Amino acid sequence: MHIHGLHHITLVAADAQRTADFYTRVLGLRLVKKTVNFDDPGSYHLYFGNDEAQPGSLITFFEWSNAPKGLPGIGGTHHFALTVADREGLLQWKRRLTDLGFRVDGPYDRRFFTSIYFRDPDGQIIEIATQGPGFSEGDPPPSDPELAKATWPDPMPDITDAMRLWQGMHHLSATSSDIKLTDAFFGGLLGMTRVKQTHNADDPSSAHWFWGSDDGRPGTLVTYFERDPASTRRARIGAGQTHHFALGVKDEDEQKQWRERLVKAGLPVSPVMDRVYFKSIYTRDPDGHIVELATLGPGFAVDESLENLGTGLMLPPWLEPRRTDIEADLQPI
Repeated sequence: MHIHGLHHITLVAADAQRTADFYTRVLGLRLVKKTVNFDDPGSYHLYFGNDEAQPGSLITFFEWSNAPKGLPGIGGTHHFALTVADREGLLQWKRRLTDLGFRVDGPYDRRFFTSIYFRDPDGQIIEIATQGPGFSEGDPPPSDPELAKATWPDPMPDITDAMRLWQGMHHLSATSSDIKLTDAFFGGLLGMTRVKQTHNADDPSSAHWFWGSDDGRPGTLVTYFERDPASTRRARIGAGQTHHFALGVKDEDEQKQWRERLVKAGLPVSPVMDRVYFKSIYTRDPDGHIVELATLGPGFAVDESLENLGTGLMLPPWLEPRRTDIEADLQPI
């Protein structure tokens, strides 16, 4: 059994149209599936990703229009990162986002990559991170403190090839109350490789550990900050906060083996859930963050052609008889 890397991350949005505009028109991702929350069909579930809708590129949203604002904290995700090839593309992103009125922090040298930070319309922190230099060269020396002032000299009204985010997620970062318990979950139970033990670059008193596959390849990385539960709040799910994140497993047979392993470890585990585009099981990390193990297939072309992904409202077969009522409850996107 093997964790293949990040599969998707699912967040909460207050306004589906505003979210679609941001992730497609600003960030250039593709709307690859417009469907509903299978467990709450009165609300949208939107999937954004690369042109081929590959696992690992998928950023998905439940629309909860009346939800309170979510809060990061222990048991939640702090931010997620998308991958850009190099610093040239990173600086172009900084210029594009700044010109569009978004506050951008960085670039910062995170030793193993360089990155910028900004927020989506609901306040979720997004990082764009370079592919390299990676984790195999040890800890390089600190970078030029003037780096954060750098930007691209020319306006970037269009997304260039150097800026494309088609490689998908780079990593996600969550918050732990006990990094050793977190390591026992990801490194021990799930068998992911601990690729780096370091500290939070913005808070040297806080441990920051990385787990991944393939020697820490971008797209496989889960990272956690350790925070003192006596002084750090717990996360609250809501608009601008993560509902859960998913790791990829090969197929249904392997997923069943993972489920048996989690059950034997005494963790709460859902039954296998049919999500049409993949099968899922859900458990929780030691601090209660929902973690999903999702199969790599069958993929998003099972009910739409690859060319037409995201163009229609797609419903699972068991909800199709309710289409008229479901569509009446949704604002068109």
